[in-house]
Amino acid sequence: MKATDFSDIVIIDETEPCPYLQDETARMPLCMPLAKITPAQTDVRLMLGYRRTGEFLYQTNCPNCNACESIRLDVEAFKYSRNTRRVLNRGDRKFTQSIGELRADAERVRLFNKHRRARGLAKRDTDIDIEEYVWGFVRSCLDSFEILYHYDGRLVAVAICDMGKNSMSAVYTYYDPDLPRESIGTYSVLKQIELCSARRIEHLYLGYYVEQSPHMLYKSRFKPHERLINGDWVRFE
Repeated sequence: MKATDFSDIVIIDETEPCPYLQDETARMPLCMPLAKITPAQTDVRLMLGYRRTGEFLYQTNCPNCNACESIRLDVEAFKYSRNTRRVLNRGDRKFTQSIGELRADAERVRLFNKHRRARGLAKRDTDIDIEEYVWGFVRSCLDSFEILYHYDGRLVAVAICDMGKNSMSAVYTYYDPDLPRESIGTYSVLKQIELCSARRIEHLYLGYYVEQSPHMLYKSRFKPHERLINGDWVRFE
């Protein structure tokens, strides 16, 4: 199956500065599905390298670069290292976790903006508001949900996820940057692996991996993993 087999309408198709690599130009056409996407169809979309933002789906189609590679974990084959087990055990002692429908409120928006600024992705005057949060995360064309992490009764991380029939996509995870020693980003991925294992989900998709981007280096540490390279899923042990 190819992208041209889907009944989508292209809403936006423009170039923009690459969010991952300096001096590169990105092109990520936003498409709106005209028909409801079933869980099985979600699996196909993810396998082809699609991602979601709000109600739209997209693939990278950049004019001069193909650095973005979709990356996924084979849940059954995933191997815990000594460090990941330590992160998981420590996190289980400190954080409480709950799963629910996507929601937007001031607490989530404040945490999202704090995380975004700390990673150098935005300045204070480009913070998003609650309406932008709704459009970016809560409105969805897939079966979506959120995982909340609390520490001492305070919300410290949110993982936005999409679910297919045999696959799950980690859409976006944001967390309190004041907790760097807790490795909460890694901990969240490990908890999503646990969730997939409990629900007998075959693949957990971690979005795009860009080898030259330091922000994405952590994704390659989960092994074995597979990356979509020139249309084929290549395994890395």
